[in-house]
Amino acid sequence: MAFEKAYDFLAQRGYGDRVRTFSVSSATVELAANALGTEPARIAKSLTFVDGEGAIMVVCAGDMKVNSGKFKQRFGVKAKMLTFDQVHLLIGYDVGGVCPFGVNPSAAVYLDESLKRFEHVYPACGSDNSAVKLTPEELEQLTGAAWVDVCVPMAGAAESEK
Repeated sequence: MAFEKAYDFLAQRGYGDRVRTFSVSSATVELAANALGTEPARIAKSLTFVDGEGAIMVVCAGDMKVNSGKFKQRFGVKAKMLTFDQVHLLIGYDVGGVCPFGVNPSAAVYLDESLKRFEHVYPACGSDNSAVKLTPEELEQLTGAAWVDVCVPMAGAAESEK
């Protein structure tokens, strides 16, 4: 049902033909990159955090991580990840398929600047075996999300180019 929710959201906006499903899992950055035949950095991962009674979702490049100091400065709260159960309740998707499309009203979505260095990125599409190919601009338009700068490269991550 979650895949259908995300797919319908995208199809109603003319992006249904960009959705891909796989016979293998795409639940992690590495698995998604393998399924798509692309580099992990191009996977647009959705990280979810507690914000009072709601949630903050930061969508960032697969080779990035949220920096606690930047996060607190931007949002005014400590970067505390949602629990497995909170993700479903507050976001509307399950871990492994979390995406920024048609999220529950309790979630605020933000896009990290790390995505802008790519021509296309691949967020999940509501399930642990799906993704959609979008430009960062299309992702912004579809989600209505604001751009933030709250991430830094993960240890050992190489800076990727378009």
